[in-house]
Amino acid sequence: MTSPPAHRPTARAYAVWLVALSAYAVAVFHRASLGVAGVEAQERFSAGASAISLFLVLQLVVYAAMQVPVGVALDRFGSRRLILAGALTMAAGQALLAVAGDVPTAVGARVLVGAGDAMTFVSVLRVIGFWFAGPTVPLITQLTGMLGQFGQIVAAYPLVALLHSTSWEGTFLGAAAAGVLVAVLVVVALRDAPPGTELTPPAGLADVRRSLVATWREPGTRIGLYTHLVTQFSGTVFALLWGYPFLVVGQGRSPATAAALLTLLVIVGILVGPLLGRLCGRWPLRRSSLVFSILALTAATWTVVLLWPGRAPLGLLVLLVVVLGTNGPGSMIGFDFARTWNPAERQGSASGVVNVGGFVASLLTILAVGAVLDVLTPGSSTAYSLDAFRAAFAIQYVFWAIGFIGVLRHRRELRERMARGGVVLAPLHVAVGARLRGGSAYH
Repeated sequence: MTSPPAHRPTARAYAVWLVALSAYAVAVFHRASLGVAGVEAQERFSAGASAISLFLVLQLVVYAAMQVPVGVALDRFGSRRLILAGALTMAAGQALLAVAGDVPTAVGARVLVGAGDAMTFVSVLRVIGFWFAGPTVPLITQLTGMLGQFGQIVAAYPLVALLHSTSWEGTFLGAAAAGVLVAVLVVVALRDAPPGTELTPPAGLADVRRSLVATWREPGTRIGLYTHLVTQFSGTVFALLWGYPFLVVGQGRSPATAAALLTLLVIVGILVGPLLGRLCGRWPLRRSSLVFSILALTAATWTVVLLWPGRAPLGLLVLLVVVLGTNGPGSMIGFDFARTWNPAERQGSASGVVNVGGFVASLLTILAVGAVLDVLTPGSSTAYSLDAFRAAFAIQYVFWAIGFIGVLRHRRELRERMARGGVVLAPLHVAVGARLRGGSAYH
């Protein structure tokens, strides 16, 4: 388990983090830019909703497929080069989208955006791991995930306003320019690690293979992957695609109410993130308890909503959205597991492996929900019944079970390893009592 020296972060550490955070926020902006321009995209490309949905699915596929290769490249080349490459790749994708006049070209543009996006977040996490230490790391990680979402707000409001007041070409060329600006900022101000930090990146292909195998064999990496999987996918599926039609078509809520509920989901995530970061920093050996709590709350609330006779009351839907708002911050705990149990030279590949979990589960759930809806309610999406939505969202139980078993199994492996080293965890209620009395939370 890595144990970086505890020290107060320097002003330069925060400055470097702000540059990396800016790159991530712009990546989120690029990621969300086509979704908020969906109506205009259908008109420009003479495409139906299914074709526009294909853009999103392919973007997620590229993002998920590139996580492990990006992680390996990150360990070899460092965060600065990967963030720079990501910013320029996304800028190229937005520039291509600006001039695209047909669906294949637009798909190619979004593939570029997905590829550049894949290089950014795990690279930012590596920056945090090198510039910060101790309990500060999980807090800064949560703040990164939270503040990065402001890129989505910029996409939802200023970009849409610009699109309506100017033109498609001008809007997306402007988005490309934002990517180039971030690239310049990265070149000028971002550094991989503090001066004097010694790294031993893999020297050749054989070293890369051995490093990746070692990363995967580490139970801390695998518990991180299953943590990311089990906590992230439900909220992502709801926010990214199926939440709005479920609320409007299935639950009969107005578009304004559905939009307000989805906004609430983002706000809850912003509020919960720093709290989870503090808890992980204060109770680093009890992070799995937070994971199981989020899983239990999410599955239980969905169960009540899906079994509710008829349409669920607004209060219950608000509760569902509040609980789903914890999913994104909860998934960040997976990266904290990987960071803790892997040496510095494997941080990139470990974060890449973890990041695969939630996005693969989200992608498969998005496709499965759509397939079940189409089978049970053939025809227009406006005809989807509430019972069809219930059956479709029930697919989540499969991934909750997979994630729960994975986290439980690898937590047992880690605790057995700690026990061999002389660290035995007391039951949670005993540990809490000991901490309150100022005693040991371990034995």
